Amino acid sequence: MRITFDAIPLAADKMTGIGWCEVGQTSALAALHPENSYEYSFFTDRRGEAAGRVRKFAGDSIGLNTSRFPKKLYRGMSAMLPVPYSGFFGGDSDITHFFNYIVPPGVKGKTVVTVHDMVYKAFPETVRGRTRLMLELGLKRSMERADIIVTDSEFSRSEIIKYFPEHESKLRVVPCGVDPERFHPCTEPERIPEVRKSLGIGEKYFLYLGTIEPRKNLERLITAYYAFVKKVGEDAPELVLAGGKGWLNDGIYRRAQRLGIEDKVIFTEYVPSEDMNPLMCGAMAFVFPSLYEGFGMPPLEAMACGVPVLTSGEASLPEVTGDCAVICDAYSARSIAAGMYRLYSDEGLRRELSAKGAERAKGFTWERSAELLYDIYKELV
Repeated sequence: MRITFDAIPLAADKMTGIGWCEVGQTSALAALHPENSYEYSFFTDRRGEAAGRVRKFAGDSIGLNTSRFPKKLYRGMSAMLPVPYSGFFGGDSDITHFFNYIVPPGVKGKTVVTVHDMVYKAFPETVRGRTRLMLELGLKRSMERADIIVTDSEFSRSEIIKYFPEHESKLRVVPCGVDPERFHPCTEPERIPEVRKSLGIGEKYFLYLGTIEPRKNLERLITAYYAFVKKVGEDAPELVLAGGKGWLNDGIYRRAQRLGIEDKVIFTEYVPSEDMNPLMCGAMAFVFPSLYEGFGMPPLEAMACGVPVLTSGEASLPEVTGDCAVICDAYSARSIAAGMYRLYSDEGLRRELSAKGAERAKGFTWERSAELLYDIYKELV
């Protein structure tokens, strides 16, 4: 087969979870099935920076198919007019897979699209306006164009069926994996204090890693942490919120100031990939009381590092963590605070969750994910 992967999520200067999911699946697929031909297609810039970012993931197994046409202009045009995708990237592939919700018009061959969640329907108030508009205008047509719709969890499958029942027969579940080269128990303990120092973090801390945005429930997490600090006192571990700024986040930053704990709540902004493992491994526990997740990669990555996890029982998160995390009520600051105190005060519980979480994470591999995806491609051709 000749397979094209739309690589726009990989070309971004600060890659999100969608990009890492694509890297994991496509790299594993190319390694497991070298008998096929693979390429990344994407719009690049005059300086070639986007091409440089994608090339490091492509290696020798995946070719590059680029266009210098302005990406934003193409997105705007294709949202309003049937501007064919094949006019920019050709039409020689048997299958083209789009990993970020939208299938543009005029794609030749079979098409697959990954729809990660339905947050814009379930929690529209937490989604950036332009993203919500793009999905409202484009997702229905995108799913009609696709031959197969892939999603990350059984929860997300049920959500898509709730809002788009006409596409149930097209839906396939392909769980994400975790990269053991990036997320594993600490092998370089000397890196932990280096990263802590570079980010201005103390020796003991709870860690959240992800975008700073409303559906991650961070205002309530900060409120819960305030209650935890009042109970424990000044020796309480810091709360580190690591991740790039999302949208509608002013209230998150103000909450710590209003509660008078801005010296204990550390915002690090975007963390480079090479610093994520030591940052994760240095944490007392990982906290992720999100309201809505299509899969929930960060708790899985923490489990792979052997870090005990506190998460909510919402959406897909129980599918990921099983019985290997402290589960809290996402809508109760008191419940979140109680979970933090359990992890802080019970060293035996931390050891137990560390071992169980690391073992469970071994079942979520990119190789398994890639094989499930490859079965879908074979089904299409």
